[in-house]
Amino acid sequence: MQREADWHRISDKKKEKWKISQCLTHNQLLVFLLLLIWVFQPVSSQIWDGVVVTEADYEALEAFKNELDDPKGFLRSWNGSGYGACSGGWVGIKCAQGQVIVIQLPWKGLGGRLSEKIGQLQALRKLSLHDNLIGGPIPSSLGYLPNLRGVQLFNNRFSGSVPPSLGFSPLLQTLDLSNNSLTGSIPPSLVNSTKLFRLNLSFNSFSGSIPLSLTSSHSLSFLALQHNNLSGPILDSWGVSRLQSLTLDHNFLSGTIPASLGRLRELQELSLSNNQFNGVIPNEIGSLSRLTTLDFSNNAINGSLASGLFNLSSLVVLNLERNKLDNPIPEEIGRLHNLSVLNLKGNQFVGPIPASVGNISKLTQLDLSHNNLSEGIPASVADLSNLNLLNVSYNNLSGSVPTRLSQKFNSSSFVGNIQLCGYSGSAPCPSQAPSQSVIRPPSEISKHHRRHKLSTKDIILIAAGALLVVLLVICCILLWCLLRKRTSSNSKNGQTAGRGGAATARTEKGVPPVAGEVESGGEAGGKLVHFDGPIVFTADDLLCATAEIMGKSTYGTVYKATLEDGHQVAVKRLREKITKSQREFETEVNMLGKIRHPNLLALRAYYMGPKGEKLLVFDYMPKGSLAAFLHGKSPGEAMNGVDLPQWVASIVKEEWTNEVFDVELMRDASSIGDELLNTLKLALHCVDPSPSARPEVQQVLQQLEEIRPETAPSSGDDGAGVPSTSE
Repeated sequence: MQREADWHRISDKKKEKWKISQCLTHNQLLVFLLLLIWVFQPVSSQIWDGVVVTEADYEALEAFKNELDDPKGFLRSWNGSGYGACSGGWVGIKCAQGQVIVIQLPWKGLGGRLSEKIGQLQALRKLSLHDNLIGGPIPSSLGYLPNLRGVQLFNNRFSGSVPPSLGFSPLLQTLDLSNNSLTGSIPPSLVNSTKLFRLNLSFNSFSGSIPLSLTSSHSLSFLALQHNNLSGPILDSWGVSRLQSLTLDHNFLSGTIPASLGRLRELQELSLSNNQFNGVIPNEIGSLSRLTTLDFSNNAINGSLASGLFNLSSLVVLNLERNKLDNPIPEEIGRLHNLSVLNLKGNQFVGPIPASVGNISKLTQLDLSHNNLSEGIPASVADLSNLNLLNVSYNNLSGSVPTRLSQKFNSSSFVGNIQLCGYSGSAPCPSQAPSQSVIRPPSEISKHHRRHKLSTKDIILIAAGALLVVLLVICCILLWCLLRKRTSSNSKNGQTAGRGGAATARTEKGVPPVAGEVESGGEAGGKLVHFDGPIVFTADDLLCATAEIMGKSTYGTVYKATLEDGHQVAVKRLREKITKSQREFETEVNMLGKIRHPNLLALRAYYMGPKGEKLLVFDYMPKGSLAAFLHGKSPGEAMNGVDLPQWVASIVKEEWTNEVFDVELMRDASSIGDELLNTLKLALHCVDPSPSARPEVQQVLQQLEEIRPETAPSSGDDGAGVPSTSE
């Protein structure tokens, strides 16, 4: 019993020691954890992911922030501690293993300049700062980032030259510096990277020639250098490459078009318009079997249409407007079965319009105006059911316009052809009855044969008499012309005084002007032409009216003008570079002034100033337009310096397409994903910055039907069809 008691005593002591030991262990562990939390507690209130940004990257980000202007406060989350940088707490920053790999801050209204310390971000893969107000030079240190893959700095205010070091990034794939104020020459080293497939330097002020390295790159698939000051010839050194789009328009390039362009077998778009190219179109262009758009307009190209052009079976747009091409248009042009736009305006083509044009069934626009074409308009042209623009004006065409064409198109499509008839506003076509020959009776013939030969005296008397008659006739004509001139002058003065007095009287009495009434331009000069309307005003009233801007478009600016008597009108001032010549302008605007329809805004008057300014006067609609009522949308109205089409295009460039679509649409993305993407591509095509590149409504409808064709409704037992999802 004593042993048992001792055993229990020893056991109780062991249990007590174990409890004390266990308690100490728990307390020590708790204290240790608290110390850890206190030591590594992040300064930021953001959730910490356990990875701290490296000291070099933190220093670079701080310098980056300090040299930028941030009026909208987007960079407030970039606080004084680096613990939140890689946790998602810093807007626009993405990290991997404590190093910054992405800086993405588009559309933030940022100004200032980029710090050279951005070169410390050695893991940086993507720099996206497009559509801001950042200026200054592009840091040369960007070119020393070994992992850099994409640089999007378009739509900013960067200036100076492009640092050649940008070509030292071995993994660089896309470089977009478009729409800035960059100058100097294009560095040949930019294409050193064998991964670079997209290079966009358009809408800047680059000068000099196109580097040889660009013509021999094997990786580029997209090269855009349009709207710069590049000059000199294009080297004939283009090699086989992946190039799909080459746009060099709106520069000062000269010389002949290189034949080596025919080696670019993947090319789909080629634009050399608005340059100074001369010579002939190389036949090698016919090797570009995938080409859909060819634009050589506004150059000095001469000669005939190269036969190779007719091998371009995929061609959709062919624009050779305003060159010096001559000779007849070949019949082979009818082989371009996929052609939608054919523009040969402003050349020197002769001969007839080829009847084979009628074989191009997809043709929507045909412009052959301002050439020297002759003979009649082929009947086959009237069979083009998709044709919605036709212009054959100012040629030497003759005969009758096919009835279907004269009914579908107005007189502006045919004017300037003196011998052409059968369209609105033209002279009626002459009757086709055969002319009757004058046949002498036999008695007159025999009398003629019996006539004796005249003597010399008779001949002299006849000649003198004839001369006297001729002189008498000339005197009568001169006298008649003199009297007519005096009568016309007096009549004109009376009419002018009467018309001016009538117009003044109408203005003073508040009587509406007569349609087509012409009034002098007041003190400023020029001409004001009234159409029918309830409001009376003079040119001085119009020019002295108070105005406020209602909107702007490609064609001009629209103002709300308040006249002196309180009446309000809408006045559109047309841009000088957009408007046509005075003759064409007056012809078209007089036609528009006669159109009256309850759903169309009436043109009430137009004014042409002494310096070429052109104003159109419409009724003012205080509740706005139908488009404004429907869309509030306008997509073309810039917000923060950028409009909606630009924003969508930039998102697509960065392959963040999902951000464009509504959340409700994305729920069915697994089944309609392809349709969404194809519709988005079509929409971007419709808002292309170049109007000539936008599709026609018929094409849009056709492509929409191809994207999601209608399916036949399934029928139940009762014969009633169940509508498909496409319906």
